Amino acid sequence: MEKTSCLHFCFISCLVLFIIVGSWYRSSISSLPGYSLQTQKPIYHSAETPHHPLDPLTVKEINRVRTILSSYEPFSFTFPTIHTILLDEPDKVQVLKWRKGDPFPPRKAQVLALLNGQSHVLNVDLDSIRVTSHVINPRSGYPMLSMDDISAASEAPFSNAEFNKSIAARGVSSSELICLPPSAGWFGPNEEGKRVVKVLCFSNQGTPNFYMRPIEGLVMTVDLDTMEVLKFSDTGRDIPIPKSTDTDYWYTAQKKEPQMEPLNPISIEQPKGPSFRVEDGHIVKWANWVFHLKADHRAGLVISRVMVRDSENGELRDVMYKGFASEFFVPYMDLDESWYFKSYMDAGEFGLGMSALPLVPLNDCPRHSYYMDGIFATPDGNPFVHPNMICLFERYAGDISWRHSEGLLTDFQIREARPKVTLVARMAASVGNYDYIFDWEFQTDGLINVKVGLSGMLMVKGSPYHQAPNQDAMSGPLISENLIGVVHDHFVTFHLDMDIDGANNSFVNVNLVKERSLPEESPRKSYLKAKRKIAKTEKDAQIKLKLYDPSEFHMINPSKRSRLGNPTGYKIVPGGTAASLLDHSDPPQLRSAFTNSQIWVTPYNKSEQWAGGLLTYQSRGDDTLAVWSERDRSIENKDIVLWYTLGFHHIPCQEDFPVMPTVTSGFELKPVNFFESNPILRAAPAFEKDLPVCRPSASP
Repeated sequence: MEKTSCLHFCFISCLVLFIIVGSWYRSSISSLPGYSLQTQKPIYHSAETPHHPLDPLTVKEINRVRTILSSYEPFSFTFPTIHTILLDEPDKVQVLKWRKGDPFPPRKAQVLALLNGQSHVLNVDLDSIRVTSHVINPRSGYPMLSMDDISAASEAPFSNAEFNKSIAARGVSSSELICLPPSAGWFGPNEEGKRVVKVLCFSNQGTPNFYMRPIEGLVMTVDLDTMEVLKFSDTGRDIPIPKSTDTDYWYTAQKKEPQMEPLNPISIEQPKGPSFRVEDGHIVKWANWVFHLKADHRAGLVISRVMVRDSENGELRDVMYKGFASEFFVPYMDLDESWYFKSYMDAGEFGLGMSALPLVPLNDCPRHSYYMDGIFATPDGNPFVHPNMICLFERYAGDISWRHSEGLLTDFQIREARPKVTLVARMAASVGNYDYIFDWEFQTDGLINVKVGLSGMLMVKGSPYHQAPNQDAMSGPLISENLIGVVHDHFVTFHLDMDIDGANNSFVNVNLVKERSLPEESPRKSYLKAKRKIAKTEKDAQIKLKLYDPSEFHMINPSKRSRLGNPTGYKIVPGGTAASLLDHSDPPQLRSAFTNSQIWVTPYNKSEQWAGGLLTYQSRGDDTLAVWSERDRSIENKDIVLWYTLGFHHIPCQEDFPVMPTVTSGFELKPVNFFESNPILRAAPAFEKDLPVCRPSASP
């Protein structure tokens, strides 16, 4: 009873912390110089109502879902543990037809819950106040871990005699231990039938950066429903706990000055305020763009109903119905007992939204940013606020939108250039040791730049070595004394429901093929020719990128043509092209087979949103993007979804210690024959008279 009460107290404390931190951040950013109170008015979530069919569930609506479930007969004796309560979005056709002022489609919720070791997927109609669908164990796997799961599993080892004996033998006090429950993955039938987690421990003595002080070789398999330690493994008694020296990353803990010339403060000044506005809580309007933005428990940040104004007639045109990070696969390359299972699926196992903490004003987001909260549900079904989870801001970094100069060959001088100002929607998730920064950047020329930044701490392995005797025999390089940075990958698979000028689109592979010239035809021997092939079925669109077989990949509307007869379209410009090299039969790769190709195209299906499956935790890989696509459905001139996997191979180095400088990669969605000409031809240049006059303060 004492343990249960303690865990409940810890959970409530976490919620209180979120509320306190959110309130502090709001007061902090509102008091900062340059922060305009007119930019962001206080938001009273308890009184909110939805304004758009895609708006997330409100506090009132989540409370209503809980009330409906409480009186639902199958839960009359025992209320289930709630893992997610999210908006069950209306059918796409209903959303596309809806206009402001129209009656709303029925508001519905999808609930993922756990009861007696079984997964429950429910749909709740908030208007008719009833459960309309209830499926138990629809696939292998379980819902993502809840706060209660994580808290309870972290405490489980301290009740285990073997664990306490091992810790004492290592000379470690339990008061300096922090234990964390990484997901266990799935490695065959022997691991089925129980919801389990692996628990690892670290020492925080002398540092807040406990990730750099692993208790190597000590791992426990814990039953999440009984909190019983099912398996205890202790193989690292001879490996010392790395020292805490130079591991602290807090600014106030740094004793030495940085060995560089100091940087003067820098910021963007906007004397007239930001150029964007947020209407009804979620509709963003900026320059020639309009889109819906919301926080999501699993995906973190969701962009919907993306439209851009035509550069000739000013009409809004559809570009994308919905875009978000669908899954995040992180496999580590070490076969030891305490490492082989580390092959995380961060979105489906932990939730990118649930892992987000409040963004830091002036450091995560610049002046004049607009902050957006997330509204999620606790394990007992009550709503809570995830504060300042997303920020919106304009970026100007001295980049150029377009330019041209003349003068050498003409009698007159031409100096034409335009500054590039963009709009960024940002979210950062702290999934254990790693921090992931997601940016959706909108340009006035119609381009969308999607970027993912990696920072935070490495997951390191304790080692007996101060200097590496043979790095080839290790699972990664030595990054500090007694610390190995294990080689690993990061794969982010994005769901991109492109609707170019309407829902029915086609996917075109524009392949660059080398042609040879005929004898006497030209002094040239060879040239390149673009050959277009429209994908008929899903397998035609499963693309593995090849450097020496290049292509462009277009999403087009075959029914909408430019004045020159070209189909309107957008192309995906790949970046971060690392591919998974694991065997397709390797259990982690079976579960993450969506990384077998970098590009997929599937017919739109409301139920096919999560590349790793709806129930990802301990799943067997029977409900993934790769499985759906095996049906080889028709995709020509259909409502189709583009999937892109952004990949990073990470061989750690000393510069990654004790905290990693951010590494960023991404991809672009770029208009192709969508506009009749350069859409920003008539954009105004910047003039000195329009800018604030800022001078350095007088010297003392």
